[in-house]
Amino acid sequence: MQLAIAQINCTVADLSGNTDKIIACARRAQHMGASLLLTPELAISGYPPEDLLLRDDFLTACAAALARLAAAVPEMTLLVGHPARDNGLCYNAASVLQGGEIVATYYKQVLPNHSVFDEERYFAKGDAPLVFTHAGVRCGVLICADVWESGPARLAKQAGAQLLLALNASPYHQDKQVTRHEVLAQRVQETGLAVVYANMVGGQDELVFDGASFVLDRSGELMQQLPEYEEAVALVCLQQADPLPGEISPLLPLPASVYRALCLGLHDYVSKNGFPGVVLGLSGGIDSALTLAIAVDALGADKVRVVMMPSEFTADISISDAREMAQILGVQYSEMAIKPLFELFRATLAEEFAGRPFDATEENLQARIRGMLLMALSNKFGSIVLTTGNKSEMAVGYSTLYGDMAGGFSLLKDVPKTLVYQLAHYRNQIAPVIPTRIITRPPSAELRPDQTDQDSLPPYEVLDAIMEAYVEEDSSRAEIRAQGFREQDIARVTGLIDRNEYKRRQAPVGVRITHRGFGKDRRYPITYKHHFAD
Repeated sequence: MQLAIAQINCTVADLSGNTDKIIACARRAQHMGASLLLTPELAISGYPPEDLLLRDDFLTACAAALARLAAAVPEMTLLVGHPARDNGLCYNAASVLQGGEIVATYYKQVLPNHSVFDEERYFAKGDAPLVFTHAGVRCGVLICADVWESGPARLAKQAGAQLLLALNASPYHQDKQVTRHEVLAQRVQETGLAVVYANMVGGQDELVFDGASFVLDRSGELMQQLPEYEEAVALVCLQQADPLPGEISPLLPLPASVYRALCLGLHDYVSKNGFPGVVLGLSGGIDSALTLAIAVDALGADKVRVVMMPSEFTADISISDAREMAQILGVQYSEMAIKPLFELFRATLAEEFAGRPFDATEENLQARIRGMLLMALSNKFGSIVLTTGNKSEMAVGYSTLYGDMAGGFSLLKDVPKTLVYQLAHYRNQIAPVIPTRIITRPPSAELRPDQTDQDSLPPYEVLDAIMEAYVEEDSSRAEIRAQGFREQDIARVTGLIDRNEYKRRQAPVGVRITHRGFGKDRRYPITYKHHFAD
């Protein structure tokens, strides 16, 4: 028996495009010798379709696309993910297509309703296994979260399955593939069945699907693994229900994996939404430098424009470093001094601010002038503005509403500052594109004389560790204190995180690379008063 995995990049609601892609994969798989093609979860509609699933016309169009797909490849068996309507209910489904017809349909039994998932909002639960026979092998069908619990796989085994086929749209976060291997190995151990795991690849809003589809044999050994972050059609050879050894693409180390995720997320957000390119403010600092490097790697230098907007507080070395990096990468570069505009605004506000000292108001005013200039370029030329703030800054509100937060996509939104430095070092190991001084200088917003980030924040190693414990692990202050952090740092960081929810709600979307980003993962109220027990 030979089957093929279609590890494809689907676009939500591009029903004709997704269907054409599956047809092309099926024909390629046939040429390779496969008689069965396995697609990702909801491959027809893309994942996640969200409230499109509440529209009858969308579900009707999905059904028509599925029928077109069946008719287009009658000589092959396809196992295809799609939304399905049945007796007034909507299901996350997978259908077996044979001979130009839909011969059987499975409904997903476990609906995740946590983290970034809202499936109970849209889908009804299935309650029955589906086992179909192909080339003499009885194949049990599972969809994504079905494999994270034991019940559906056991039902498939009880229904006579000899092999498990799992359709997935499993989004990336750090070390996710290791967890997938562990979970699927548990299903193999419980059932004694090999499993073929097909995962989606590509970016969808804040989510990145990393592919890395794989095959485990009856003992849980990895027999085959597809590349991360790439579309692929791969042949899986089996002796009856036992997979034979195939190519195992190695997993990328952490910095490389995160970097590729950021590149793919940005590329697909820009291309799928039809933006001609991106524009960003290049400050001579580490965050904008990393954002620029990723943008060029993801989109190409011809689609990236950078603007240096120096003020009276901008160091000369910041300007020279920005010029150097723009020249190295070959992007369009311009300089717009904001001092005249800043002085005009200060003069306009002078009477209102009489007798009050220079403070964060004037600092934020500079950031807002820069944001206004970038948005003007975006409006005039159509390119989307990339903001350059990182997760550490977003967590504690070290950012300016309608200033450095102004833009359409926040590339580093889920990247802590300490990881920003790791990614910069990683990129320079490939080829030195970020000037060394940008990496080694103390970080500064350069909005007042001799400013550094640590004037306002704890060292980033401390801030990031407390943020990870409080935001990503839901640790209490007492639990964080037990890790050895000072009480004043804990109180300061957690207090800032709590107070700045209103800012984060107004931030652009950005690539999710941790298991708890500032997006759908974390949905705290803006207005609340709490006295959590210590």
